[in-house]
Amino acid sequence: MSPQLETRYVFTITVRIGEVTSAGEIGTGVRRIIPIIGGEVKGEINGKVCAFGADFQIIRPNELIELEAKYAFETDDGAVVYVENKGLRFGPVELLQKLKRGEPVDPKLIYFRTVPRFETGAEKYRWLMQNLFIASAARHPDQVVIDVHQVL
Repeated sequence: MSPQLETRYVFTITVRIGEVTSAGEIGTGVRRIIPIIGGEVKGEINGKVCAFGADFQIIRPNELIELEAKYAFETDDGAVVYVENKGLRFGPVELLQKLKRGEPVDPKLIYFRTVPRFETGAEKYRWLMQNLFIASAARHPDQVVIDVHQVL
């Protein structure tokens, strides 16, 4: 019998985002940079998203969006956790264009999955570096909500 993958929900990261900056068409798509200006972490770990970092995106010609966010959060007990979150967002072109304009779209209609990796020197949270995680996410006009699951 083949091994079965299982996951368990760990926490939700809600990232507040600023205004989009575009570097324009770079030959493979449009490069966008979206600043991370704060947020919160709730669940098995609780804390605040630090007001620095960004999501570096490339929007491919077929509207497939490759994301790479780099930021950090501070837990309620003072540990700092660095996050690198790579992923994909894809869906019907008209809905993705609405998201780009900052208009609301039902998250169930957009495929938005990421693979977060964590780094910390805090012993209590070292398990974040010793496990793999996957996440489902939803883009809203002023924030991104990321539900993080540990792969068991």
